Amino acid sequence: MAELDLLGSILSAMERPPGLADGEARRRAREQAARVKKLQEQEKRQKVEFRKRMEQEVSEFIQASGEPRRRFQPMSKIERSILHDVVEVAGLTSFSFGDDEESRYVMVFKKEFAPSDEELEAYRRGEEWDPQRAEEKRRLRELAAQEEEAELRRGPAPVSPLSDYKDKYRHLIGTAAAKAAARTMEANKAYGCVPVANKRDTRSIEEAMNEIRAKKRLRQAEDEGGAGGASA
Repeated sequence: MAELDLLGSILSAMERPPGLADGEARRRAREQAARVKKLQEQEKRQKVEFRKRMEQEVSEFIQASGEPRRRFQPMSKIERSILHDVVEVAGLTSFSFGDDEESRYVMVFKKEFAPSDEELEAYRRGEEWDPQRAEEKRRLRELAAQEEEAELRRGPAPVSPLSDYKDKYRHLIGTAAAKAAARTMEANKAYGCVPVANKRDTRSIEEAMNEIRAKKRLRQAEDEGGAGGASA
């Protein structure tokens, strides 16, 4: 009995043979793995074929002497990446343009016709690049810069009154008086432009100050004399 119990415990511990449901699940898993592998191989073949086609188109573009740039049709992100790699290997320049993923495309440029910043900005705005119009804008900017530089070299323009002050007041003071007033006006650093007759002589000021000091001393002497008499 003990031996039978031991054998039963061993048999119960062993894994059960796979049932019908387990076999179906494993079969489906094998089929799914096979489909994934097939898709991966198919995608790999498509990438290789696309790369060969892009290499051929880029080679034709290089040989086309009258074509400085070429725009390719919109393509997926993986295809754009392959095209950029082909262009880099060929020694060319490429950029992607377009707002959304579905309309995004690649434009390839030859090295000697590398795009300027203005050209790239036009493509990013969805506009066509017009070299002639761009050259006209460039020349206008150069002319404006030259005119501004010439204006700076000339300096500020001299300011002149629209009319002479003698003509303005001639009806009030007369022609002779206006000319006489003009002759009596002289420039002076201390007083500005005033008539000579109105300027004070510094010597008369000194004399006046001496006279004021003398009067002050005389008044002090009189005050001291009066005080002395009163005390006596």
